[in-house]
Amino acid sequence: MRIGILSYHFPPEPAFIPGSLAEELAARGHEVRVLTGFPDYPGGHVYPGWRQRWRHETRSRNLTVRRVPRYSTGDGGVRPRMASWLSFAASAGLVGRRYLADVDVLYVHQPPATAFASATLLRLLGRIPVVLHVPDVWAEQAPDDTDDGRWAARVRAAMTRTYQAASAIAVSTPSLRDAVVAVGADEARVEVVLNWTDERIFRPAPAGSAARGLVRRDERCVVMHAGTIGARQGLETAVRAAAALQNTIDLVLVGSGAHERRVRGLAAELRADNIRFVDRRSPLDMPELYAAADYQLVMLRDLPALRSTVPDKLPAALSCAAPVVASAGGDTATLVERARAGLSCPPEDWASLADRFWLAAQIPPPARAEMGRRGREAYLREMSLPGGVDRIERLLREAAVGGSGGGADLSKPKLIRAE
Repeated sequence: MRIGILSYHFPPEPAFIPGSLAEELAARGHEVRVLTGFPDYPGGHVYPGWRQRWRHETRSRNLTVRRVPRYSTGDGGVRPRMASWLSFAASAGLVGRRYLADVDVLYVHQPPATAFASATLLRLLGRIPVVLHVPDVWAEQAPDDTDDGRWAARVRAAMTRTYQAASAIAVSTPSLRDAVVAVGADEARVEVVLNWTDERIFRPAPAGSAARGLVRRDERCVVMHAGTIGARQGLETAVRAAAALQNTIDLVLVGSGAHERRVRGLAAELRADNIRFVDRRSPLDMPELYAAADYQLVMLRDLPALRSTVPDKLPAALSCAAPVVASAGGDTATLVERARAGLSCPPEDWASLADRFWLAAQIPPPARAEMGRRGREAYLREMSLPGGVDRIERLLREAAVGGSGGGADLSKPKLIRAE
């Protein structure tokens, strides 16, 4: 097939799903054309060595990547972010009408940032069938100095238009499927495709002496959180839980983020000497660090929008056969419990998490290894890269054969009732 891919972010940005999908589809013999922007995430500035211009293409076997200019957000405020989304839509519309004109099917990786661009392209490309991939929920946010919700309404309307026009929609969690149907998608066209991880990196590995020296001080049980220390994770809960068990477990936080200073301050305030901070590490180092710890901690705050979210850390940990402690609700907790890959508790409840930390420390190492083995099996069965690409490829093939998904009129949103 000739497959077009529209994605706001693409490697070298941390956009593993669209990047790995494009590579895998090209390796399977499809002609793949990617339309994306110049890399600027997460800092909001175009990467060093890159210069925005109109005619920028890179080609490899069966894969062409065309980049178009967009406004770089700089400080990352809401208004600059909206300007970036709208400028990408304009650039994608100007270039995409010709670049994607003869594709058999268009795949759209659709977080909110892509909403205006996808709606614009669907108007211009006519009845080319579309498969949407919705990776996450849309937490509505209006510009800082307004409270009328107009921006959120516009984004939601653009997303809804593409939901209605799509031949098929892939979503990353079961709860997200319900959310997409609730805003107008045809239930029969929505399929769950769990996110995969980079299996070239995240796979079982033994812990070397350097990894053990970084993570462990003695034989005490080690729970490790690797990744962003931000608002969504709510790691203050983990700090309070670990501080209550200073003679039982060590909590190791690997990474950085906007809330790092706050989390470090709380650990110091509680005088929790069993909590250690390790600077951000290369992804290549992570499998050994996972193996050096006893459990991987997956944290999400207790927010409605996050109940339909599965952090990228979870498939990475499961792929590495690392047992998990999950302080989260919704689909994250369900996946851990269903796989019997670890322990879970409600989010933002430090006492419950402290109870799980204590229980984790009492579980003997062979039982922990069995948790990890079950998690690895669940990953290979339900989340693997080949399996996920198989599902997307099938949706693309069915869409290409079946033509446009209903030919919805994109001039105004029109709700489709789920049967």
